[in-house]
Amino acid sequence: MAASGGRKVGYFLWKCGHCCSNFNSVSSNISRQVISRQLCLTSSLLRKNLAAAGPEKFSDEFIKKQVEEFDIGKRHLANMMGEDPENFTQEDIDRCVAYLFPSGLFDKKARPIMKHPDEIFPKQRAIQWGADRRPFHFLFYTGKQAYYSLMHDTYGKVLAVEKHQDRLRAKGLYSSNAQQISLAGYRWLLKEELEDLLVENISVHDYARFIQLMERLLSLPYCSIEEAFVLRHRRQLEILSSKEAVPALQQDERGVAFSTAEGRRKTASGSVVLTDSGSGSITINGTNYVQYFPVLQDREQLMFPLHLMGALGRFDMVCSVSGGGRASQAGALRLATSRALLSFLSEGQVEVMRQAGLLTPDPRVRERKKPGQSGARKKFTWKKR
Repeated sequence: MAASGGRKVGYFLWKCGHCCSNFNSVSSNISRQVISRQLCLTSSLLRKNLAAAGPEKFSDEFIKKQVEEFDIGKRHLANMMGEDPENFTQEDIDRCVAYLFPSGLFDKKARPIMKHPDEIFPKQRAIQWGADRRPFHFLFYTGKQAYYSLMHDTYGKVLAVEKHQDRLRAKGLYSSNAQQISLAGYRWLLKEELEDLLVENISVHDYARFIQLMERLLSLPYCSIEEAFVLRHRRQLEILSSKEAVPALQQDERGVAFSTAEGRRKTASGSVVLTDSGSGSITINGTNYVQYFPVLQDREQLMFPLHLMGALGRFDMVCSVSGGGRASQAGALRLATSRALLSFLSEGQVEVMRQAGLLTPDPRVRERKKPGQSGARKKFTWKKR
């Protein structure tokens, strides 16, 4: 009995030992997997982080090779389309690509393009440090050396203008009515354009600080001595008045210049004959304009183009108008007067009239009544019963 009990206990201990040995082998395998997995993780961390390396750098040799391939492709495309390769412009390339590879994709960036490598590949910064690993620029460690260098130069311009003004005050030659920089038709560089110029990213706050400092420079009376620096950071706007059709100036049998134009507003249409060297008389459908337009606001609409250009009393106006009400007739005659006046104005004055809104037709019309409603927007009164 005792022997059998001893055998059972021995068997139980042997099973426990076997299980423990199996558990130890499993735990050792798990530990080896963990160690090997840790080693793999460490090796991945040691690899080069391409995302943190910033934008890809393109060498001069790479850009030169791309330019050569672009020139070859442009010549082949011109020969394929029967065009002159020497006079094949970028507009011709875009037209041919759109013809050969028609695409209905909404996003234009996803459509096939063929551009010069200078437009495809972003500008690259020059080498920032020398062979001794020392940076060239003293603002290198700010992280935005081009931006802070620009701010430093701009503030230096402000101090230079103020110093010039102090010298004029000391000599008694200072005048607060000095000639200012003509900025008509120009705008400041946009944030994206400034980033392209500096070849580095800036925040919205940094851009606002730059504009604020430039406005401070322009507020100085003698800022014109730095006109070249200011215009370097502005872009010229497209003059839309150059696209405005100017009626031809005609002459009557007496040799007096006159101009004719038409205008519309809602359902009213009018025409104006503007005669130079007149007495300032204005007739509308054979009636004096004061009697035709008894409301002061309508007469102001009619006279506003002449008043803006300082031409009151210079021209005789013979107007004819039909359709619409008094307000729409006054708007039609104002547009016709503005168009007829273009023949007697310079290009700068035409731009002033365009910015005042005198050359823009008013497309608004009365909104139609909707079915099931009492008006264009008004609804019938809702009743529960």
